[in-house]
Amino acid sequence: MADYDLAIIGGGLNGVSIARDAVGRGLRVVLLEQGDLGGGASSASPRLIHGDLAGLQRCNFFRVRAALKEREVWLRIAPHLVRPMRFAIPALAEERPEWQLRSWLLLYDRLASRTGLPASTTVDISHHPIGDALKRPFGIAFEYSDCVVDDSRLVALLALDAAERGAAIYTGVRVARGERGETWRLIAIDRGYRRVITARSLVNASGAWTASVAETVLRVPALALSMVQISQIVVRRLFDNDNVYVLQNGDGRLIFASPYARDFTLIGTVSRPFKGDPAIVAMSATDITYLCEAANRYFRQRIEPVDVVRPISGANMAIGAAGGRLRDGGMKFDFKRGKAPLITVFGGDVTTSRLRAEKAVSELTRFYPMSPRWTAKAPLPGGDFAFGRFETEVDIIRDRWRFLSEQEARRLLGAYGLRVEAILGNAKAKSDLGPSFGPELTGAEVRYLMAREWARFPDDILWRRSKLGLTMPPADRDALAAFMANAALN
Repeated sequence: MADYDLAIIGGGLNGVSIARDAVGRGLRVVLLEQGDLGGGASSASPRLIHGDLAGLQRCNFFRVRAALKEREVWLRIAPHLVRPMRFAIPALAEERPEWQLRSWLLLYDRLASRTGLPASTTVDISHHPIGDALKRPFGIAFEYSDCVVDDSRLVALLALDAAERGAAIYTGVRVARGERGETWRLIAIDRGYRRVITARSLVNASGAWTASVAETVLRVPALALSMVQISQIVVRRLFDNDNVYVLQNGDGRLIFASPYARDFTLIGTVSRPFKGDPAIVAMSATDITYLCEAANRYFRQRIEPVDVVRPISGANMAIGAAGGRLRDGGMKFDFKRGKAPLITVFGGDVTTSRLRAEKAVSELTRFYPMSPRWTAKAPLPGGDFAFGRFETEVDIIRDRWRFLSEQEARRLLGAYGLRVEAILGNAKAKSDLGPSFGPELTGAEVRYLMAREWARFPDDILWRRSKLGLTMPPADRDALAAFMANAALN
């Protein structure tokens, strides 16, 4: 008998979403990730949960409608990670005409379900805070509702939910070879030791490594895929409001500028074909300049490449040219007599990731008895509250743990939801939480992330479980590394 019903290679968004779905339907699941969860393209997404307004220009009405329904699902199951925001499109005469933008937004509102989010509207930005950060003259802007998400936190909590339901999640484990018979026999290298794992079926969700894993590890014909590099930049905050600006660029692209880690602005995205090692994706000077110039068309505060605090890049797989099928992703199911099932899942955006996972697991219903589909209604860990109660929950946290500032309470609630109690416990003062690393990170939070969320190295915490690497001084990073090394030994 095989060790597991389903083995998954890859701990990115697709992999952990499939693990969560499958284990909740009653399958025995193991997930193997060679690095850290969400260490590739899943931590380099545009961080949007949206219907893709530009999809209306391409007449992808059914896809936009499906994505807007998923936006409603995410608001329900992850209210701590997914935050509703108002998106503002400044009208620019030489770009899309105003009547076209109005028509898009009216249709966008009609396609959206009733989620309690405000409808689109026209704003006179000469008398509105939206216009404070913009150059003149911009007479009006169009405002509509969508959501932003902390992508890497989402990956971590999907994995945590899967593990709490019984899935085995292993990081730092590389699959060296897969032998396919009536079951899969995987030979894996786990911190220098050889392990053998057997499973009745296999999912290749290795992201940018999909083709190489297929050819060199599983030895099956690779799909005709292309790698696409997705890039964004982080700069100091360009505006004081909590809007997301949607900037119409001269080449027809929509560039998003959104609040990021409280004191910064995220600008992106730009995508282009990529060849090379996806482990060392680097943003080119050309792409950095492109995004700076796109922002400089609109914002008063000019930014240059030297002002970029952090470039963010990741590689993903797509069918066809760059971005051609990037948002939808793809899946291939392979099964022959005497050959265990193989599902290859690749690409796709954050918004529709739950649907992709649901579809992938449903392909296995002919082989296993399963429970019904369930992931659209079950909240992620810490998300047991309505999204409209976020501010109320911040007040409750501050009332219980009075030593927290408002911004600290917001960050902790936005990362852990109601699970924040597992970190703060009965602490009466910040000193009760152990040593501090930078202004916000404490030993208690580090221990929690190491024990519950597979954090092994400082970068796992500073850039994926949080974004505190943007503000942490070098000396505190060294202290964090020493603390984690000592905690791992004890």
